[in-house]
Amino acid sequence: MTRRFIVGLSAATVLVVAAVPAASAAPVSASFPGGRFPLGLQGVPARDRAAVAPGIDLFKIRYGKATEGWAVTVLMPNGRDHGTQADADAKAIEVQEAGESPSVLRFIRPGVADDPEREYFAVRVGVWPFKQRAKADKMVAKLKKAGVRAKTDYLGDDGFDTTGPWNMNVLMVNGRTFRGNYVASVGKSVAKRETTSAMSKQVKAIAGVNGGFFNIHTPKNLQGDPMGVSVVGGKLLSEAVPGRSALILNGRSARITELKTQLTAVGSDGANEVQGINRAAGAGELVAYTEEFGQKTPANGGSEAVVDLATGTVVKVRQAGGAVPRGTWVLHGSGDSAAWINEHAWAEWKLSLETKVIDLRTGKAVPLTPQTHIIGGSVGLVRNGNINITAKANGHASVNMILRRHPRTMAGVTRSGGLVLATVDGRRPGETVGASMVEAAQLMRWLGAKNAINLDGGGSTAMVVRHRVVNRPSDGRERTVGDGLYITR
Repeated sequence: MTRRFIVGLSAATVLVVAAVPAASAAPVSASFPGGRFPLGLQGVPARDRAAVAPGIDLFKIRYGKATEGWAVTVLMPNGRDHGTQADADAKAIEVQEAGESPSVLRFIRPGVADDPEREYFAVRVGVWPFKQRAKADKMVAKLKKAGVRAKTDYLGDDGFDTTGPWNMNVLMVNGRTFRGNYVASVGKSVAKRETTSAMSKQVKAIAGVNGGFFNIHTPKNLQGDPMGVSVVGGKLLSEAVPGRSALILNGRSARITELKTQLTAVGSDGANEVQGINRAAGAGELVAYTEEFGQKTPANGGSEAVVDLATGTVVKVRQAGGAVPRGTWVLHGSGDSAAWINEHAWAEWKLSLETKVIDLRTGKAVPLTPQTHIIGGSVGLVRNGNINITAKANGHASVNMILRRHPRTMAGVTRSGGLVLATVDGRRPGETVGASMVEAAQLMRWLGAKNAINLDGGGSTAMVVRHRVVNRPSDGRERTVGDGLYITR
């Protein structure tokens, strides 16, 4: 299904925006799909298969061809490439005053499961064939000289109809024949970012992909912190954002659900809620730091209790700001939280950190055993075989994240219990366009996923096989990321 809008200030322009398909689409399969590629013009993709290990196959998929060129998009007052009709009309007048002919384009950002469709407007100037980008760049410079901010846009990236091309890598794990395990890794520490291939070597993986989104809006030395729940080997290393999607791994089983976490500091004479774990601490918060944190705790004038892991005994109470010694964990607080530590966590007293991960679909706690690993910081794509994009709950209900095409990393579970890991490269005009969030969901259904999530993408997208990157990261090299999802023996 598509929507067509005829728009424009003078000459009419037709935009085609993909809508979410009906939920009663074709059935999914546990094996690699045959037949037509689900995106672009109807046709059968080229694909190569390589056996990676017993029960694990790597497929390289190529489909489509480049037909789009370049346009110049005018930036709105907020710096974005889209806005309200009033903003677009005002910008169009500025373009006219600069002596050029603009088009005002009305488009719809598709609705998703937890956020309705929304109307936006953009202003564009001209269209040039693929080999004439220099002319588009020249127009940007001319408009800048006239005081109009603009950028050169590749039309294959904008989320409207495209013919591709698409370059994908897909790892398919047969749930019946695979005899290894699925694990998560945050690398050498929670706070530090590392490449997907470096973490692959650390866990001796057969293959894997980058994990969920990580916090780029925190101090640089803490940016490895996952934007959601993280459990490695049964140990909670990052708290959940309630309601966000996550992939729970246990041995060679995998399932997708929504989670919340509960953390409680329990002392000899009282208990208190802990707001976070292994992240920057807000004013007045109680935050726990484990030996996996990898950085000093915040030096914000608060108090901290250093606790022996083996005995649960408070080793000492110190001023906030210090390392987390091996074999300990640290409870940090400022303001009223610091006062609680000083009153309830004296040296030689007992203090424990109780952690719970709760499945919001069942209401039950997830057992945290040494085989339990959880990747969070992601967006739901497919639920029970139907497209079900939970972009708002996961903090990504924007034009850029839902409609625009980017490199994507996706993970899915088939009806037979198999695991599907997929990457689609993008941001390489003329070579591969990436996928919108809606297209990512369509791809995962086509690949046989009954349930699927969108992991971190863009320059973070990476797939490794035997520690070697097999896709082409859009940054031109591997990006350091917060965590990774791996298949091990």
